[in-house]
Amino acid sequence: MAQEKTSLLFVKGAAILGVAGLVSKLLGAVYRIPYQNIAGDIGLYVYMQVYPLYTTLLILATAGFPIAISKIVSERMAIGDVGGARKSFRVASIALLILGFFFFLVLYGGAPLIAGFMGDDHLSTPLRAVALSLPLLPMVAILRGYFQGHQNMMPTGVSQVIEQFVRVIFILIAAYVAMYIYEDAYMAGTGAVFAAFPGGVAAALVLLWYWRRDKQKGEAQVAEVEQSASISNWSNRQILNSLLKYALPICIGALVLPLIPLVDSITVINMLQWSGLEEHAAKLLKGAFDRSQPLIQFGTFFATSLSLALVPAISEAAAQRQKQLIATRSEIAIRLTFLLGLPASFGLALLAEPINVMLYGDSNGTEAIAVQSFTILFATLSIASAGILQGLGRVMRPARNLTIGVIVKLVFNLLLVPFWGITGAAVSTVLAYLVAMGLNVLGVKKYTGARIGLRQTALKPTISVLIMAVVVLAVEWAGLVLFGGVIQSERLLHTLVGLLAVGSGAIVYLLALLKTGGLTKNDIHFLPKGKRIASLLTRLRLLPPSKDHVENA
Repeated sequence: MAQEKTSLLFVKGAAILGVAGLVSKLLGAVYRIPYQNIAGDIGLYVYMQVYPLYTTLLILATAGFPIAISKIVSERMAIGDVGGARKSFRVASIALLILGFFFFLVLYGGAPLIAGFMGDDHLSTPLRAVALSLPLLPMVAILRGYFQGHQNMMPTGVSQVIEQFVRVIFILIAAYVAMYIYEDAYMAGTGAVFAAFPGGVAAALVLLWYWRRDKQKGEAQVAEVEQSASISNWSNRQILNSLLKYALPICIGALVLPLIPLVDSITVINMLQWSGLEEHAAKLLKGAFDRSQPLIQFGTFFATSLSLALVPAISEAAAQRQKQLIATRSEIAIRLTFLLGLPASFGLALLAEPINVMLYGDSNGTEAIAVQSFTILFATLSIASAGILQGLGRVMRPARNLTIGVIVKLVFNLLLVPFWGITGAAVSTVLAYLVAMGLNVLGVKKYTGARIGLRQTALKPTISVLIMAVVVLAVEWAGLVLFGGVIQSERLLHTLVGLLAVGSGAIVYLLALLKTGGLTKNDIHFLPKGKRIASLLTRLRLLPPSKDHVENA
């Protein structure tokens, strides 16, 4: 009975954290579009120059520690060592606060030097503004880890969403004030990166509220806690060793993600100016290049959701040593990811100009967006395959593969940006994710025995996407011809044409997949509410009726 309760708590907790993480990521992907509309390409440039470095330092200061603290606390609680749990929380708090303060001093004190290294001395103020949150956010990570260790995921989930919501609201208000009162894009960028501080304060307040509530509930157990605290003989060194043992692998894995945009922050402006471009023009180009980031994030949203489901699904099959089930689930996951990543990449590439004008008001950086659109395909496959490898316990392999991708990104940025400008940076991003994805998929084939051949995975979806491409181009051309003389606003025209082309393309692609057999009932059953979707498509005669056994993956 107790085991069933623990399993139920685990599933519920994983669901809470998964939903909270997805909502946070969605907010994080969407807000940059209205922010650019307010602050312009220079404001977006300032933000994207500074934020990847801050994210890197924040990961060094916090990533992995909530999970490590939760693991240590839950282990101590499981053996009745409540005092050890409290002591480990206290030691971890002091260690992380010292680490956060150290990185604050590095970033705040070294801001002029870092700004010069990035090729723009005016970035000193934004760098110092974002540094202010570094002493605060480790405390947020500690509190989240403590609650997770008590199998209470709600405080972590709620605080993540509130933190992101407050941060986004602050970014947009700060950008509006900076642009419409002071007309200063650097001030807008400074306000945008500083928003991490009020976001962190909001998260801390939420967590402290849960802490106070739980403390009041547990006042009757204080004597018991104090008694157990007196018999705990766990040393500070043992706690720190355990903390580092659990946190470092996660930290190293998470650290790789912001390194690709960090490479752009360090190299693109310098390479553009080295090639002879004037400083202001280089900043505008870098801002235009950064427009593709929210589009790529949005395009990879499904893969992130799928990877959250994949890790426990693969882990379960691995624990039961069901090799065939692991292989089957891996094959379906890769195929579904390919089915969604391929049309997203081709669709954005074909409609880069109308989407660019619709979202950002002009066509600057359209070519770079079109090239970077193929990042969606390779990034989604990379995320899904990383989820499979993590489910098998191969946690460090995806991190190693993405590190190789970062090296590819750096080398090709240095080679291509001086000659091709931001299009060269876009090509290097695609190559980086292609390499990381290829290495991940090879790992999946090696460890699962999954058959991921190009013929069965890619042929029918490719035929379907080519049919979609013809329809999309036809609708775009017809829309521009029909409405071009009627609608005077270029942005409104491209919005209408873009939405019509996207809608038409999505419908045609789905129909083509179903008719060519690129999407099967077995694939659909793997999706959330898959049986209902398959039943509906069968009634609409888009799927053939079948009595074959479908594995409930």
